Amino acid sequence: MAHDFSGFDYIIQPGWNNSGPEHWQSHWQQTLAATRVANHDWQTPQLDDWLAALDAAVAAATQPVIVIAHSLGCATVAHYAARYGNRLAGALLVAPADVERAGAPVALQPFAPLPERALPFPARVVASDSDPFSLPLRSARMAALWQSPLHWLRGAGHVNVASGHTRWQDGFAQLVALVADIRQQRQASRCA
Repeated sequence: MAHDFSGFDYIIQPGWNNSGPEHWQSHWQQTLAATRVANHDWQTPQLDDWLAALDAAVAAATQPVIVIAHSLGCATVAHYAARYGNRLAGALLVAPADVERAGAPVALQPFAPLPERALPFPARVVASDSDPFSLPLRSARMAALWQSPLHWLRGAGHVNVASGHTRWQDGFAQLVALVADIRQQRQASRCA
């Protein structure tokens, strides 16, 4: 891979039921030598447990951390920021699940409501206009609440294996943009 992702530790934060071996998060984990959050229970997620597992992964990092989250993992990052503040260098939030939607599975209810505040670190939201777990209006609202740039994917479903997103090489462009945002912000703060 020709991109420069150095200077950061990468943490993979999957969503409900984890990400299987063919999921793009699993491929990215190998490519980036990333750490996967070690949740105790992927099937019956509890917010406090998921936040503790993410915090343990962040605490074990040796460099500034970028979290790569999918689905319920995006809600986890929003709650993490609300609880712990600015412990991350940044986050890539892909296909955020709308945990507040009518008919959301009972298992997701511990993650509702979402914190309604800006994330205290650079983030990028990647959403699909055909995501069955978040209507476009709701995805746009989450990006606005988090004050994060929003990149739309057309007809990409939930950006998972079922929608054909296995290695998802095209997604690295969003990670490249996020890393550039973080580096630019750090440079600006050093010059200020």
